[in-house]
Amino acid sequence: MEVKQQEQENIYLFVPNIIGYARIVLAIVSFYYMPTDYVIASWCYIISVLLDALDGHAARHFNQSTKFGAMLDQLTDRCGTCGLLVTLSYFYPKYMFWFQLSMAIDVACHWFYLHTTVLQGKTSHKFIDMSGNPIMRVYYTNRTVLGFMCLFNELFYAALYLLHFTPGPLLLGFSTFKLLAIVSFPVAVIKTGISVIHGFVASCNIGVIDVAERAAQREREANKKPQ
Repeated sequence: MEVKQQEQENIYLFVPNIIGYARIVLAIVSFYYMPTDYVIASWCYIISVLLDALDGHAARHFNQSTKFGAMLDQLTDRCGTCGLLVTLSYFYPKYMFWFQLSMAIDVACHWFYLHTTVLQGKTSHKFIDMSGNPIMRVYYTNRTVLGFMCLFNELFYAALYLLHFTPGPLLLGFSTFKLLAIVSFPVAVIKTGISVIHGFVASCNIGVIDVAERAAQREREANKKPQ
């Protein structure tokens, strides 16, 4: 009997992943122009951020959500932010330590969280659930709140970047970019705090996996011993 082979999907050509590739190209162009041309760099960065909001909608609309796409999206976000923070460290060397610390927290905590999410899909262990906290539940389930936090976090760093070149339009004699940086700063701090919580909880959940796997290994070794 002839076995019909189902055509294998090429997940690398899914619409949200193609959007992700476009974001990578935009990020590279933005990195290249960041030290010298804030207009080109800013537009590339802004378009990349807008596409970040679009790829999630595309994934749900076309039913093309994949682990590869989720990782691509997260890594593009992290690399984009890191590239901007490296430039800010060059522009504002006095605050380099804080930019370095922000990069370290952002990359490490999101990596822990993403990696744990992948591992959770392969296990049946009982993990710490942050949705039990009312504040974290709103952060996770309300897309408006999540979008607001991410947007203002990006606006804080973007405002600092633009301030290096221009004060922007003046509002009652006050720089709008400086005002934007002041207003968005508390949100950026709160989001960094949430990232730390992400990292802590993710590390605890990885510990749950380690303990369970080591217990299972000891049990297998005990069963292999001759009675």
